[in-house]
Amino acid sequence: MPRTSDADERLLNAALELIWKNSYHATSVDDICRAAEVRKGSFYHFFPSKSQLALAALEAAWRRRKSILDELFSPTLPPLRRITGYFDHVAKTQRAHRGKCGCVLGCPFFNVGCEVGTQGSALGTKIRKILDRQLLYFETAIRDAHAQRTVRAPDARVAARMLFAFYQGTLAQARIRNDPRLLGELRTGALQLLGARGEARAR
Repeated sequence: MPRTSDADERLLNAALELIWKNSYHATSVDDICRAAEVRKGSFYHFFPSKSQLALAALEAAWRRRKSILDELFSPTLPPLRRITGYFDHVAKTQRAHRGKCGCVLGCPFFNVGCEVGTQGSALGTKIRKILDRQLLYFETAIRDAHAQRTVRAPDARVAARMLFAFYQGTLAQARIRNDPRLLGELRTGALQLLGARGEARAR
């Protein structure tokens, strides 16, 4: 039987890696094809444009992220452990990225969103939807923590937005300074922002 081509998967992976490390506008179709070892003609066989490839790559990245979020934010875990466990995971993976490519990469969705968010494009719409999906994990954990009285957050959505802004801002600073040590502040800062009680912090 003929071998099934994995060119589309290689294009998705190459696009995400290059856009995440460099930027959407700085990454060309030629760059992606070269990194994926795919001919340009094959690129257009699978994707009509760079923006369509970027949409598909971000959706694929979200599916991977969702599987991690589902595990780390499992309702079987204490609410605050869901949040601190996620931030510990972020710090660990960003240190690994820096060790591999020499850069703190930050959040691919937030990075691209900052770049294209004012352009009214389908890419910007996709990013907003993905970030809203991720925000729901924070909101649910905070609502559960408030119900258990381990934090005081009567408006879980507002608290989630504040925490998400702190998280993404810290990631952006770590990327700008290329210093993963800043991510060590995520856990402590999150607990402070939520007003976690002393005994809850120790869990």
